[in-house]
Amino acid sequence: MTHDTDDKKLIEACLRGDSESQAALYHRYKAVLFGVCLRYAADREEARDWLQDGFVKIFDDLHQYQPTAPLGAWMRRVVVNTALMHLRQRRLFFKNLEMEDTSHLSDEPEAAPFNEDLAKTLLRMVQQLPDGYRTVFNLHVLDGYTHLEIAGLLGIGEGASKSQLSRAKAMLRALLKKSITT
Repeated sequence: MTHDTDDKKLIEACLRGDSESQAALYHRYKAVLFGVCLRYAADREEARDWLQDGFVKIFDDLHQYQPTAPLGAWMRRVVVNTALMHLRQRRLFFKNLEMEDTSHLSDEPEAAPFNEDLAKTLLRMVQQLPDGYRTVFNLHVLDGYTHLEIAGLLGIGEGASKSQLSRAKAMLRALLKKSITT
């Protein structure tokens, strides 16, 4: 049985209210979706709360899922939107944004070789970023949104998105440099 067939049967059972199937769906995707939440949240506890809220939304909206896209991708989008909703509710980010000239900024993410220890260190550093920086960094670099799309999602200007990304990268560089020298 393929993963897609498995997912289809789980979805059908979940839609009938079968709690064992809901638990199975949760356990199949919780690790990946928790990783998504970790990138947006300030800490593990907040990420766990957002994951819980994301799964509530997933189960509430499962009837809207269209099998034209993989279930995991749809669930990921629901969880990202849940994280963004929480960040919007806090409204701590993007207060008093200073606009700067961003014409020199590139939309291309910077490439780096993969190293598991470095990835864990970077995740901790991303979690230290202010909400606005962290959100734009995740949406652009890790989730592939354009600055125009980010502006629409967050209700900010495209220039503000570029500025937040630039500042996030600068702060990450400083945090990485500090961790290397200590």
